[in-house]
Amino acid sequence: MLSGVDLIGIMRPGMNAIMGPTGSGKTSLLDVIAGRKDPAGLKFGQVLIDGKMVDSDLRLISAYVVQDDILMGTLSVRENLLFSVNLRLDPRHYSAADKQQRVDSIIDDLGLQDCAHTKVSRTHLQRSGLVSLLSRSGKTIVFSIHQPRYSIFSRFDHLTLMHRGELVYAGAAGKALSYFTDLGYHCEPFNNPSDFFLDVTNGEAQSTLDITSFNYVGGRMVVNSLRNPQTSYAQLALNIFFALLVGLIYYQIPLTLPEALQNRMGAFFFLIINMVFGNLSAVELFINERALFIHENSSGYYRTSVYFLSKIFTDLIPNRIVPILIFSAIAYYMMGLKPAFTAFLLFTLTMSLVSLAGVSLAFLVSASVSSFAMANVLIALPFVFMMVFGGFLVNLNSMLSWLSWLKWISIFRYGLEAVTINEFKGQIFYSNTTILPGEVYLETQGIDYSTWGFWQNHVALAGIITVCMVLAYIQLRRINRWK
Repeated sequence: MLSGVDLIGIMRPGMNAIMGPTGSGKTSLLDVIAGRKDPAGLKFGQVLIDGKMVDSDLRLISAYVVQDDILMGTLSVRENLLFSVNLRLDPRHYSAADKQQRVDSIIDDLGLQDCAHTKVSRTHLQRSGLVSLLSRSGKTIVFSIHQPRYSIFSRFDHLTLMHRGELVYAGAAGKALSYFTDLGYHCEPFNNPSDFFLDVTNGEAQSTLDITSFNYVGGRMVVNSLRNPQTSYAQLALNIFFALLVGLIYYQIPLTLPEALQNRMGAFFFLIINMVFGNLSAVELFINERALFIHENSSGYYRTSVYFLSKIFTDLIPNRIVPILIFSAIAYYMMGLKPAFTAFLLFTLTMSLVSLAGVSLAFLVSASVSSFAMANVLIALPFVFMMVFGGFLVNLNSMLSWLSWLKWISIFRYGLEAVTINEFKGQIFYSNTTILPGEVYLETQGIDYSTWGFWQNHVALAGIITVCMVLAYIQLRRINRWK
């Protein structure tokens, strides 16, 4: 669609590119110039060639090339050109010999001598190279293009940049960067100019469109979840089942030694394992809709960021956050842990961060591969290493120095230390002859139970979540969209 604002420009001999995002009016403008739009739909305006109004003769002196070649595949290159010449050149002014000479000249100009007698269905031509040859021969080439690579963009002589039917820039392609620089937009080093131009136009006009896109994409995902609730139901049922199982196994853990320590640590390790491995279903998040995302994103339906955020929020809330809250409430009070409500809230926060850290790593794997088999391998391997170096199966202080660094990336370690501090600090454990403060046990395990010692685990988990989410988004942007 073209707006009511005048689109004024001059197309001179050379390569005249019309650029803009999907729906900007590139094809409509090209159709108007070529005389292929119904005049009834044009309220006003003129298209002039050499200062004269365009009429039906334009079709005889120009060629309109569609995106998909529409040619008779059983005819050779020469035969197709001759067919066009015979119909487009007036026989009263051009003899058969003149037409043959014109065909020979076109074949020579385009460098098609080697495939002149080859059927079109077996001929693969590099269109950008042919267009460049024509422009150098003094022809005026006008074409629409979405987002060309730099090697193609560098050949443009004139650039018309459009957005939502309006003219953004019209002038020499080589001066476009300086034009936007003067307006305060700076192209970063090594950035493709065509990508930069589209980012500028989208950034100006899509601040509200992004919100609208987010509403539509997120709304569709919500509807999809409501109509296919199996995953949400399964995740909720799994968390309730494991909460009841843990609660029954470790029901009302006493404060008497030695079961007070052994059962609590066993329960915590079981809880952390469930929080991490219970989210393996997250690896399917971007794999299931990979083809749909590539198609819609390539078609300009929405930005990658809109899809990513919509997908994250519509998955996290029903499938991760709600089940964790229910799981924590059931397991915590069935096990008879520290009765203070603030302790329960901190326990729930820790479980949530552990779960989200595992989910974010699964998201990263999901955005990086296209098959479930590879995703399962890639997600299981880091989870196993994190579990080994989590501090429950192996004493972290006794590990070899060249392996000890792995504890810093272990979700299990941070989660286990946080819930242990939350439960043991301020508790008194006892037997017939012994009284053991919880702080003493924490010191024997080498756990820092100070205020920062507790919260540093949550900061580390939040850091893992952030890093994995950012990398997942980057991987999603790097998905190959070309056929």
